[in-house]
Amino acid sequence: MDTVLKNIRTDLRLSMDGATAASMRQLGVNFRMNFGVSISRIKEISLKYELGPALAERLWGEDVRELKILATMLFPRDEMSAEMADEWGRSITNQEIREQACKNLFQELPFADKLVEKWSVHADESARTTGYWLFARLCIVHPEVVGRVESEAVLKRAINDLGEESLLLCQSALNALRFFGRRSKENATWVLHEVSHMESSMVSREREMFDQLRYEFEEVISQPE
Repeated sequence: MDTVLKNIRTDLRLSMDGATAASMRQLGVNFRMNFGVSISRIKEISLKYELGPALAERLWGEDVRELKILATMLFPRDEMSAEMADEWGRSITNQEIREQACKNLFQELPFADKLVEKWSVHADESARTTGYWLFARLCIVHPEVVGRVESEAVLKRAINDLGEESLLLCQSALNALRFFGRRSKENATWVLHEVSHMESSMVSREREMFDQLRYEFEEVISQPE
């Protein structure tokens, strides 16, 4: 294990992009270590190593951007338990890690629908953000899984969170509504009905979000029966 970790760190150092890492820090992306390695290069590095839960857990536990992303690529999907997935998901506070975890791992788990339902109603804003992001990913790549989700409950909570101050939470909630609505005319009509109160809201951001959704669904709704 120690030898593998040493080799991975060597790969990262050889691929390090100091300018990118510095730019990330200026944008508030803070890790104990950030090599600034591109996602495509991290993917290439992951192919050099065998999948394994022990290695992935070790990588996930490090406060290093690239190691956390590698962990999402190297954890065997059929070996992750619901309890561990929940633990990982609730620990995410960085948007890039959230996106990579949902894309590389969470969306492929057989209980992804249950994760969405659990996280989207969680008291913690970060957990709800991850839940909405995962729901949006499922709408894109696994619509059959969306059918197992209690979508109305998830989306009504998302609508409620459109008024929260957290921009990440708000954007994730908006994405959940957007990608759900894209799936069908019925979905789009339901979403617009549920957010119709925002059209005349005194809050400009709410009016803007309503306009975004209406514009997003114009083509879907105009489709013939």
